[in-house]
Amino acid sequence: MYDNQLTGIIPSMLGSLLNLSTLDLSRNQLNGAIPSEIGNLLNLRSLSLGYNKLVGSIPVTLGNLGNLETLSMGDNQLEGAIPPEIGNLTNLRALSIYSNEFSGSIPIQICDLSNLEELRLYDNQLGSSIPTQIANLTKLRRLELSSNSLSGSIPEGITTLVNLEVLSLCGNQLTGKIPSAIGNLTNLKTLSLCYNELSGLIPTGIGNLTDLESLYLHANKLEGPIPEELGNLVNLRNLDCSENQLMGQIPSQLINLVNLVDNQSDFRWNHLFTNDDELRAFLNTKQKYGDWESYQSPPFTRAMPWVPMLLGN
Repeated sequence: MYDNQLTGIIPSMLGSLLNLSTLDLSRNQLNGAIPSEIGNLLNLRSLSLGYNKLVGSIPVTLGNLGNLETLSMGDNQLEGAIPPEIGNLTNLRALSIYSNEFSGSIPIQICDLSNLEELRLYDNQLGSSIPTQIANLTKLRRLELSSNSLSGSIPEGITTLVNLEVLSLCGNQLTGKIPSAIGNLTNLKTLSLCYNELSGLIPTGIGNLTDLESLYLHANKLEGPIPEELGNLVNLRNLDCSENQLMGQIPSQLINLVNLVDNQSDFRWNHLFTNDDELRAFLNTKQKYGDWESYQSPPFTRAMPWVPMLLGN
């Protein structure tokens, strides 16, 4: 019944359909709370309630759905803490509860979901640190925690999740350095760390991520030179390292990034320069608004802008 114009609440009587394996009510105009009776549907493998106007918390009874493989409740008005009972869903492959109003910390029990391939919690109000146990999710392909209030450092364990294709942590309050072992994630296509308080150097290991198509490092406190190894990222289409404290000569190897989309990259608001006219002309074709050099004038004061959604739903 997805993608209609259904209104009203989700009837609790749906909890009587004990043979149901798929329930998809997404993309309607349903409101009210998720009925706890949904937890009676022990044969359910897929539950999709996204893109409605649902309110209230996640019923703890959803932890009864041990056969569930997909749980999607994104883009509602759900709130409260993510219940630890989610950790009972050991067959879950995709958990998508983005764009709600969930608060509290990421439950450690989520890290028990060893079959999880997609974890999409972005655009909520989650706080505290990213649990170190996230390294247990060895099958993860997408980890999207953007636009929350997460603090602390990026756990080193994330660099062991070698199946990751998307890692998005932007729009949080993360501090410390980018882990030097980030270059182990050789399947990455998108790496988004922007709008945090990350410091230190850009790790040279990022040059190992030769499948990378989008690299967003802007609006942090990164310093030092741009490593020449970034010139290895020949599949890169989007590169943004603006609004940092990067300094020195831009490496000539960046001219190898021929797949950068014109007018989409950004090097502004750093302390960068080049004496290479060919490189200068190349970067100007890739730079938003076509000019990066005239914006290399410290000191620079950053006002926190709206954090863009770098990944689609």
